Amino acid sequence: MSDTPPKAGEPVVTPLRVVIALCLFAPFVALLWVGSYADVNPRFIGIPFFYWYQMLWVLVSTVLTMTAYQLWQRDQRARKGGAAK
Repeated sequence: MSDTPPKAGEPVVTPLRVVIALCLFAPFVALLWVGSYADVNPRFIGIPFFYWYQMLWVLVSTVLTMTAYQLWQRDQRARKGGAAK
């Protein structure tokens, strides 16, 4: 690997961007793997697991998406600040 900075428009993989990708990818894996939650028990206030698990992921997905957005904004500010030096 060289120490030269990437050119404008060149894709860069950083640990922060990997975290962003994981935040956005986790809900897809959790909800597309239906076999992991296709069950009635445990019930939560009378609601079968299958339903409350999916509703919980609506909230979790919102938090993960907001986190990914904040991290992306931080990454973009850092890139612009680094390019100005």
